[in-house]
Amino acid sequence: QLVESGGGSVESGGSLTLSCAASVGTLRHYPIGWFRQAPGKDREGLSCIRVDGSTYFADSVQGRFHISRDHAADTVFLQMNNLEPEDTGVYYCATHCPGYYSPLWGQGTQVTVSS
Repeated sequence: QLVESGGGSVESGGSLTLSCAASVGTLRHYPIGWFRQAPGKDREGLSCIRVDGSTYFADSVQGRFHISRDHAADTVFLQMNNLEPEDTGVYYCATHCPGYYSPLWGQGTQVTVSS
């Protein structure tokens, strides 16, 4: 199981850092992706970090979001800067990058950005 944390409410232009950890097992052997479900929209793949450390960012977050992996803490972080109201949604982490699939998802954490 994956557990996300760090969501909250911020004003436009603010920052948040989300965390993804495993409640059972380890993340070390998996790529970890971040996804967003905005109200009334399909789930969107935002970013991922692969086992080799390479990263991917969707155009919508490129230059504003940063993904990193802390091996000691066995945690993956999504640092989100210059947040916009359009970034509002439930953020999920999963053991796959956008465009792929795995059955292991977290429960999600809510991010709300006000203008």
